Amino acid sequence: MVGSLVDQLPLAQATVSQHLKELKRVGLIDGEIDGPKICYCVNNKNLAKAKAALDKMFSKIGCC
Repeated sequence: MVGSLVDQLPLAQATVSQHLKELKRVGLIDGEIDGPKICYCVNNKNLAKAKAALDKMFSKIGCC
């Protein structure tokens, strides 16, 4: 939930919400509406795909 994240981060609620919106848009997280709140979780399948793509990209440029 956004409120829980805001409590842990040195960012404004609006900033956290915008980042969550973008992460959801690209499929890295999923959001489930629970009354007036949205509960977020990591989409492990899409996160693994993104990690593989980044690993491939960085290996091509000789980094890490």
